[in-house]
Amino acid sequence: MNNFSYIKTNDIGQAVAELSNDSGNKIVAGGTNINDLLKYFVTSAKKLVDINPVIDNHSVIRLDNGGIRIGALLTNAETAYHPIIEQHYPLLSKAILAGASAQIRNMATNGGNLLQRTRCYYFYDINTPCNKREPGSGCSAIKGYNRIHAILGQSDNCIAVFPSDMCVALAALDAVVNITGPEGDRTLEFKTFHRLPGNTPDLDNNLKQGEIITGIDLPEMGFANNYSYLKLRDRASYSFALVSVATGLDLENGIIKNARIALGGVAHKPWRILEAEYFLKDKEPLREHFAAAADIILEGAKGYEHNDFKIDLAKRAIIRNCFMALDPESQRPGAKPSL
Repeated sequence: MNNFSYIKTNDIGQAVAELSNDSGNKIVAGGTNINDLLKYFVTSAKKLVDINPVIDNHSVIRLDNGGIRIGALLTNAETAYHPIIEQHYPLLSKAILAGASAQIRNMATNGGNLLQRTRCYYFYDINTPCNKREPGSGCSAIKGYNRIHAILGQSDNCIAVFPSDMCVALAALDAVVNITGPEGDRTLEFKTFHRLPGNTPDLDNNLKQGEIITGIDLPEMGFANNYSYLKLRDRASYSFALVSVATGLDLENGIIKNARIALGGVAHKPWRILEAEYFLKDKEPLREHFAAAADIILEGAKGYEHNDFKIDLAKRAIIRNCFMALDPESQRPGAKPSL
């Protein structure tokens, strides 16, 4: 078993110091992912640093620029059902509620959601080669059973996908991540927070040693009138996405003035192509335009033996979700798709 020590702190500075002093020390908050990683011997910890008592990170506050700041230690459930999120950022609420199970959402924190690791079968099986778990050992998924794996942004070293639903919405909403570390405070635009695998698939994000997520900022525009989150999976209950799409549209007199489209389940990070969003600007919300935008987003997509179907599935999902965003009521249970 993994033997480790445990401390609890209400001081973010102490937590940063603990992480900075030893790379073997790990943060624990909700614990919904780190506990799995420890249990299956995918990772180990010399010390678990419990940061739940850090009071400042458990809230949703308004910012002077009209946006909001979501605390990193607020649970996924608290975030999804918060009145401000439900009213002004329903896309985020819908995405969170599509993820995991109610029990996990009650425990999982927002900061932890950003830091969760892939659910690739081979990553969790310590008896198989995995470059993400053990750099240089090889990628078992490329020639293995790769039905859930990446079709975009992958490399010869890794075809794993990032599992979060919440992060797909955060990518579409242009979130900003607040970070505290040994060198002080800094921010990262969400689009630069996570990494593609390249030659270093073991690095999931651009946090530096000792840094901790303290909050997530959302801009004023939340696409509250025209939005949709579509998650396609093998079963409706607790299951990770084969393909998911977060869409936000800003319409004026029937014309698209601003569009956001982000995909999940297809790459090592939430996948967003700005060129596709620029293409939709000042166009009518027509199928031909949504299809053309989908082609731009999926340019260069590559399937493997078991996941070729995801390319066509992703295109159909993008088109369908854009239509659903035109009529958010179509997302209610039992409603017919707006196609």
